[in-house]
Amino acid sequence: MQAVVCRQPGEMAIEERPEPKRGEGEVLVGVQRIGICGTDFHIYEGKHPYLQYPRIVGHEFSGSVIEAPEGSALKPGETVVINPYVACGKCIACRNGKPNCCMQIGVLGVHRDGAMCERISVPERNVYPAGRLTVDQGAACEFLAIGAHAVARSEIIEGKRALVIGAGPIGLGVALFAKLAGGDITIMDRDTERLNFAVENGIAARAIAADDKVVEAVAAATSSEGYDVVFDATGNKASMEGAFRHVAHGGTLVLVSIVTENITFSDPEFHKREMTVKGSRNATRADFERVITAIESGHVPLDKLISHRTSLSGAITDLPRWVREKRGLVKALVEIG
Repeated sequence: MQAVVCRQPGEMAIEERPEPKRGEGEVLVGVQRIGICGTDFHIYEGKHPYLQYPRIVGHEFSGSVIEAPEGSALKPGETVVINPYVACGKCIACRNGKPNCCMQIGVLGVHRDGAMCERISVPERNVYPAGRLTVDQGAACEFLAIGAHAVARSEIIEGKRALVIGAGPIGLGVALFAKLAGGDITIMDRDTERLNFAVENGIAARAIAADDKVVEAVAAATSSEGYDVVFDATGNKASMEGAFRHVAHGGTLVLVSIVTENITFSDPEFHKREMTVKGSRNATRADFERVITAIESGHVPLDKLISHRTSLSGAITDLPRWVREKRGLVKALVEIG
């Protein structure tokens, strides 16, 4: 079968790989759509902290069941959404119902080969019925589930002010689900086009430019009180460190993105606010189900979010190009079949 492989930083290729065999307790899936995200760009650029090359990329995907274990509720031909976070099921995180941060986690497309290929075999517990979703919608579930999980971590309640820093796909997903939770959403980014997109499509109520006047803008927007909940989805060290100053006294900061460097903060500023700082990693089945329901209910403007398309063969040139040319890019899909 054909697969898109990042052989080393800066080198993408189409390779012929052996046909996958369905493992015990696994489902053989025919891949139909794969989302391209910031993780894939970071892999191409050599910036991902957990990856070894070469790697078949792709962790956001949907497809149809080819073969399932005997007795499975999943049927051949059924459209499915895949959770790419393969957990061990035995460690302390798994025992405590947090497989998203399993100590031995194997993320498809990162720790192990991913889905930018024609077929893949994955554990049955990671395969979810897509319900009424199309394959396009199914492939968007993973990046939205990251946002849904971050919002669940925040414990935001109706009427609270929330600031989402970063208006890329993950930040937009955070803003969407924070809004569905009843939050009053402001979004922040350096990119005016992205900010306009978020406000014009009802994803956020208002926007703040992340420029040299950002502290004054936050103060003006909140009567100098700050935000009840702040999410940072930038993957930028300076932004993550700066996010602390936007949190209200008694508020919560959720760090959605990850960087390879250490981040630092002022302990007096942290303590005087009695802030809560939380990490948010990956997503759980409950988050995926929340996303599926939201899409089925018409609460997610996926027709606007899916902005670019390519094929398996096209991905080896389009993905590197989109690393450089992000104007108008929200979510790109690779189509198979």
